[in-house]
Amino acid sequence: MHPVKPAAGTPIMVALSGGVDSATTAWLLQQQGYAVAALFMKNWEDDDTDGQCSAEQDAADAEAIAQQLGIPFHARNLAMEYWESVFEHFLSELRLGRTPNPDILCNREIKFKAMVEHANDLGYEWIATGHYARRAQTSKGEHLLLKGVDDNKDQSYFLHALDQQQLAQALLPLGEYTKAEVRAMAGKANLKVAAKKDSTGICFIGEQRFEPFVDRYLKAVPGDIHTPEGECIGQHTGLIHYTLGQRRGLRIGGLKHHPEAPWFVAHKDLDNNRLIAVQDSEHPWLMSTALDTEAPHWIAGHAPSGNQSLTARIRYRQADQPCHIEHADGEGMRVRFDRSQRAVTPGQSIVLYDGDVCLGGAVIRQGNAPLPQTRELAA
Repeated sequence: MHPVKPAAGTPIMVALSGGVDSATTAWLLQQQGYAVAALFMKNWEDDDTDGQCSAEQDAADAEAIAQQLGIPFHARNLAMEYWESVFEHFLSELRLGRTPNPDILCNREIKFKAMVEHANDLGYEWIATGHYARRAQTSKGEHLLLKGVDDNKDQSYFLHALDQQQLAQALLPLGEYTKAEVRAMAGKANLKVAAKKDSTGICFIGEQRFEPFVDRYLKAVPGDIHTPEGECIGQHTGLIHYTLGQRRGLRIGGLKHHPEAPWFVAHKDLDNNRLIAVQDSEHPWLMSTALDTEAPHWIAGHAPSGNQSLTARIRYRQADQPCHIEHADGEGMRVRFDRSQRAVTPGQSIVLYDGDVCLGGAVIRQGNAPLPQTRELAA
């Protein structure tokens, strides 16, 4: 396999977000001799986030970078596309008690679909983003998605839902660098956003405002928090606000007959609107040796052959976990791990790798941890 790059002078549209990564991407491609332009995508209309992620500021920063580099700047409002393709799915998953990952859908439906369509309309066949991942091509012409060289920043997990056509017209130049090197390049180039803080979480929500944000769209129904033995030990603010394995936000402490140890979400009893918490981070209800998924997506267009040894991640920045696929078809797959996995979470994605090559993945339906029966919790 070998890297694939267009010829020097090729027009390339960069997804310019107003952050240091996309700005460095535009600068780097310009230095490599490409005819670079910038496209800023506004994905959300309501910017009521207490300044944690200001769309207006990001747009201003993106335009300032384009002016600094002397490249054409375009802006598009994709809020309707984002709502229909990403946010409605996000809400429906929360209603089902699952924990969705909207960033994966956003990459597939917005950055590498809607953006591509706008770029093509403007005469650009190639796009580039500031993701930390790499792409290559086999001798047979198959496009590959590879991990970024920076293990701590690799974002191939979020790009596993891309297909051959999307990879064929995309550049991911930052995948060859570490985050520290990117920051250094931005500083050397005197980019206006060189010192700008990285955005975290879902941009339009902001990490500290998740609950009140979601409450604007879904009705959160408070309820009891129970131990596995049925003892009520507190109140939750609505099951939509919690995920398996979660420690923070339970507000449980100082209980008689219980040690001063942290509590973890072990089960969401949707039928009775109860949260079940345990004081063992590796409680049997949290540990799975296998999982089942919804319909998988394979970047190559087909499942890997045989019962080969692979690795997988069930969350971003998780270390690679040895595994193998026991069964896979168009409806789903079962993946078995060499070691038990903690908090296999429905709605999240499992992404599979063969070495540095990202093969694809699927949304997790459930792990095989022994789930408690509602009748056992009724006491």
